Amino acid sequence: MTEASIIGIHRHRIATDGEGVTTLVGFWGCPLRCKYCLNPQSWQTKDSQSKSITPEQLFNNVSIDQLYFLATGGGITFGGGEPLLHPDFINEFRDLCGDDWNITIETSLNVPLENLQKVYQSINNYIVDIKDTNDEIYKKYTGKSNSQALENLSWLIQEVGQECILVRTPLIPKYNTPEDVEKSVELLQEKGLTRFNRFTYITSGLDKKINYYQEKARND
Repeated sequence: MTEASIIGIHRHRIATDGEGVTTLVGFWGCPLRCKYCLNPQSWQTKDSQSKSITPEQLFNNVSIDQLYFLATGGGITFGGGEPLLHPDFINEFRDLCGDDWNITIETSLNVPLENLQKVYQSINNYIVDIKDTNDEIYKKYTGKSNSQALENLSWLIQEVGQECILVRTPLIPKYNTPEDVEKSVELLQEKGLTRFNRFTYITSGLDKKINYYQEKARND
């Protein structure tokens, strides 16, 4: 059975990571290096904060909350890190939990298209952290181009429709402006998207956390 490394399991989340009561499962591993990353431990050297787990072990761990999931239309939200780096794990987990649980993923979509194609039928809802549609801004903030992410988003819209896709378009201090955010929203609306999560990154305290993991990575 497939194994994956996770950095945490957080139960009883409400109206934060999808519909109803959800359990957030954070994967280790990410292709991006965002300057204000909330979970930099997801892309640094594996340590005591990460552990390997099989889909069956995860199911046995989280099924304690099945009544909450069924009563509220909730389920599991896979975040990270980048959950689309682990399509086989998610598919195997879906086989175990069946169709009664909602599976949501929080993703940058910045992965090979084949990863998305392999797993999209196992997923009910998508929270897509698009950051900014301007490639220059995106590169400065993440260290990578957004061309793959935008191509994957277009494919996903065609395959599943816009109703199950929520797009995050944050205002990122020092990297984009309110005008940049509006341009991103306009471009995404042209693709047919209607559901947006607009907010401003609160960066206080994040620099210290990120510097700790960067220093740790240099020493490992």
